[in-house]
Amino acid sequence: MNKHDVKQAVILAGGYGTRLRPFTDTNPKPMYPFEGKPFLEYLIEQVKSFGIRDIVLLLGYLPQKITDYFGDGSRWGVHIQYSVTPVEYETGLRIKSAEQLLADRFLLMYCDNYCPIDFLRLMQTHFSRGALLTFTAYRNLDGYTKSNLKIAEDGLVEAYDKKRTMPGLQGVDIGYAIVEKPVLGLLPEENHNFEAVVYPELVRRGKLYAAPTGHRYYSVGSWERIELTKEFFSPKKAVFLDRDGTLNVRPPRACYIEKPDDFIWLPGAREAVKRLKDAGYLLIMVTNQPGIARGNLTEDTLRAIHTKMQADLAAVGVKIDKIYYCPHNWDEGCACRKPKPGLFYDAQKELSLDLTKCVMIGDDERDITAGEAAGCRCLLVSEEYPLIDAVRDILREG
Repeated sequence: MNKHDVKQAVILAGGYGTRLRPFTDTNPKPMYPFEGKPFLEYLIEQVKSFGIRDIVLLLGYLPQKITDYFGDGSRWGVHIQYSVTPVEYETGLRIKSAEQLLADRFLLMYCDNYCPIDFLRLMQTHFSRGALLTFTAYRNLDGYTKSNLKIAEDGLVEAYDKKRTMPGLQGVDIGYAIVEKPVLGLLPEENHNFEAVVYPELVRRGKLYAAPTGHRYYSVGSWERIELTKEFFSPKKAVFLDRDGTLNVRPPRACYIEKPDDFIWLPGAREAVKRLKDAGYLLIMVTNQPGIARGNLTEDTLRAIHTKMQADLAAVGVKIDKIYYCPHNWDEGCACRKPKPGLFYDAQKELSLDLTKCVMIGDDERDITAGEAAGCRCLLVSEEYPLIDAVRDILREG
């Protein structure tokens, strides 16, 4: 095995799933369907997208429902092996029982969480830190769930609290953990929870790291989460658009669009927006507006500018669906000012987007940096490559 290879994924899929009754009275939880295919199928397709072809499914409850559907995995271009243990086994004993099937290093996943993670970044964090285990952590700045982590700037996990009662917690483990097999030496013979046993010990050793993400994760853990997950997996196409220099003439440096009449469309920009909308794209504008913090315009004036912009678009039968802006100055340290990706994450949560399937178009390197940090495909426009050309490329590629 190459020093930096992760060639195997191990997915825990053995519990009762009692919170998803009555569905789980007759089906294992990860077989809950979205858009005509079970949740677990999305995970297997994602694993394949990481370049991993060897998958071990750790089953317990109604295993035949899963084995009959997935078989050896060849239909998905992967190879699936199964370890079936008593449903009463907790995660630790389920993993320990499969030890003979497990590679020297593997990606450990939960069957009820899906997040479009940056797998390369996860690997880079793991290998650069010399970690024994590195998981993906949702930053949880929106209080989506209860936090169970304290994470240092370099990703070192300073505290893990399974009960989630410790003060100062920020972030939650969502799985997608790269595990070095020697970690299994920490597992006792009796029934136990993997995280409760392993994580505190690795924290003590300074060998537990996290790769944080602001992209919301989706789950089949409860009926409340099911509705959000349905929306997430529903088909949609979205393009993020910068404003100044992409849609309209950019004002001189350190100047701002301060009134509606200052908003002047770039040639072909309205046609480009219409082409995207006619092709079924959700259109989202993300723009830095530091002029608000500097006193050059008010938020009411900004709304008037955007009302004028939308009226111009309405004249050609189109509109921008959502507008997100950062009102802060460059030195305020906010999370929303590009090149930070905060505006993208705001849109992701509100609109249930998969950012890895979205496109960002902007005219500044800050736009591209922000879009790439959020996981989007990015296109940099210029006088030589205007918005209309970028849109033609998007539509040509589908």
